[in-house]
Parts: sequence; C-alpha cells; structure tokens
Amino acid sequence: YRSNTHQQQQNTHQSTMEPDELYTLRTCYYLGHYQLALDEAKNLARRPMPPHLKSEREELLTRALIASNQPLSSTTSNSIAIQMLHLTANKTGMSKEELVAAAESLLSQSPQDMNVQLYAALLFLKLGMTKEALKCVHLGATMEHLALSLQIYLKLDRLDLANEQWSLMKQADEDATLTQLCGALVMASTGKSRAEEAIYAYQTLSEQYGPSHMLLNCMAVAHMVVGDFTQAQGKLEEALDMSSGAVAGSEGATTLINL
Repeated sequence: YRSNTHQQQQNTHQSTMEPDELYTLRTCYYLGHYQLALDEAKNLARRPMPPHLKSEREELLTRALIASNQPLSSTTSNSIAIQMLHLTANKTGMSKEELVAAAESLLSQSPQDMNVQLYAALLFLKLGMTKEALKCVHLGATMEHLALSLQIYLKLDRLDLANEQWSLMKQADEDATLTQLCGALVMASTGKSRAEEAIYAYQTLSEQYGPSHMLLNCMAVAHMVVGDFTQAQGKLEEALDMSSGAVAGSEGATTLINL
C-alpha cells in the first residue's frame, strides 16, 4: 500500500473551503453528536442555500440517522449518494454479493462524485473489503477521504502512511475538527509515548463541544493505552450514563465491549 502524496496535496488543496452554512452540522456529526446533527439538519431545511449544500445537508441527515440507529424512510431519491448511503444501512437485508454489485453499479453511474466514493468506501469497509475501500478514497480528494484513508492505514498497521494523511490534513486545515480527531487517533495508535496527547485532544474537543459517546469511548481507549484502566472505566461508565437508550444501539454496544 502506497499513498500518492503529491496528488493528494493538489486534490485536498482544491477541495478545502471556508466555513459555510453546514459547518455546525458537519462538526456535530464528526464528533458523534448525532441527535444535535439531526436537529441542526432539520433547522437548516428552512434556510435557502445553494443546491450542492442542500444535497450535502440531506446526506448528513441520512448519515446521522444511520449512525444513531434510527429508521430510514424508503428512498425514491434520484441522488446516487443517498442511494449509496441506503446501501450502507442495508435495511432490506441484501446479501454481500448483492450489496457489492449495487455499489459498483452506483459508482459506475457517478464515477467523479467524491461523496459517492466516500460512502462506497464505508460500505466496503463494513463488508470487510479493505482494499476496495482504500481504492475509493486513496487520492485524498477531500478531508473526509483523507480521514478515512488514515483510518484504513491504521487498520492495516501502516502508521507511517496514516501519519502522511494526517500531515496532509494539517496542511489543508490544521484547526479542522477532522484534523484534530485524526491526530488523536494517530497519537493513540503510536503507543504510550503519545497517548497522553491523544487524551488531551479528546478532552479539548469534549470541553469545546460537549462529550459524546464516541469521544468518551476514544478517551477510554487512549487511557487504556497509557495503562490507566481506572480512568478508562470512568469514561466508559460516563458514556453509559449519558443515555440508557443508547445501550440498545451501536454506541452502547461499543461502550459495553470496551468495558
């Protein structure tokens, strides 16, 4: 596995943009505040905005529904991206072969759509198809492509390549929420020597935006890397206490597994 750093720099530079109407919505979603993201998406529905932002709002709304394990209405959307997101949820119980065939068909219909590539990568990862997932995002066309590439490289135990992705993200936007989250992931994965920095990064995000199940679980893992299992257990218990209803969903399951 090799990353094309020069091409990634060009792509990500082109895709970096100033904060827009969806900044808060994206931030809530990235930090695992899914209910806040849903509320923000619904509030934004009343505001006029350019077509590309309207489409992204719909996609983030759908992603937050999936992440919070809430039901999706059956889609008749013409949007390839929304159709790909519905595949990642797989509410109709399709087989792996059917999902892959459907995803490849959607990719062929919209080969240049960066969000379609991202959602296809998420689907392939869910199906255990790491190589196919990386193919979709390895050029680093957007910050989310870089972030997912970084996570895939960590999954493959390629900390060197994950660090490359993080460097590209810092060059594009050092203060971006995704950059800070990915930096904390890399530091926790580096081992005990940098896990304290990861804990600090997660704590800073929690203080700034409020704790979420995701942030508390990430902090717990970083505390485990340091060897402080008492602190880790405290963070996991805090995550469980946040919402008893979450235990039935994927967030609660992750917390229970870590405990």
